[in-house]
Amino acid sequence: MKEIAQRISELRELSDISPEEMADYLDIPLDVYLGYENYTSDIPASDLFEISHKLGVDMGLLLTGEETRMNIFTVTRKGKGIRVERRKQYQYENLAEKFIHKKAETFMVTVEPRNDGSKPSTNSHPGQEFDYVLEGTLKFYIHDNEIILNEGDSIFFDSQYEHAMEALNDKPARFLAVVL
Repeated sequence: MKEIAQRISELRELSDISPEEMADYLDIPLDVYLGYENYTSDIPASDLFEISHKLGVDMGLLLTGEETRMNIFTVTRKGKGIRVERRKQYQYENLAEKFIHKKAETFMVTVEPRNDGSKPSTNSHPGQEFDYVLEGTLKFYIHDNEIILNEGDSIFFDSQYEHAMEALNDKPARFLAVVL
């Protein structure tokens, strides 16, 4: 995580983009953005996705420090994707970090059950998202709506609206997320 923060800072400076400009682009307060670069705040995957676009690099470079090279196909074996833990409530596994010039980011996401009774924190990002539930049951929050999704259910939505997911029934839930 610290290396990702360092790569972002270095690439931003090389791109001659100020921290203020990056914070404005992400539509977040400057102190939040500086927390990303100083490794004092977790970087949501949605912001990491947007940072990669602003810097003109593939998200895989930010995650791994290696240039993406694959342009015909890439295979990610079960459990071998790059793990990204951006928010305490979700664990992300990037499923195509080596493919160059992607038009979408794909993640295997695990949501652990919470027992505190509070609503999970929401996030938003430009674009659209498709989520397909593989295991467990999710309560999906979006724009004042709560939707229960079971194994095999999916949702496609405008991700500029605040959204969050919560695992139900005291069991983890896993879903495939495609961010466009």
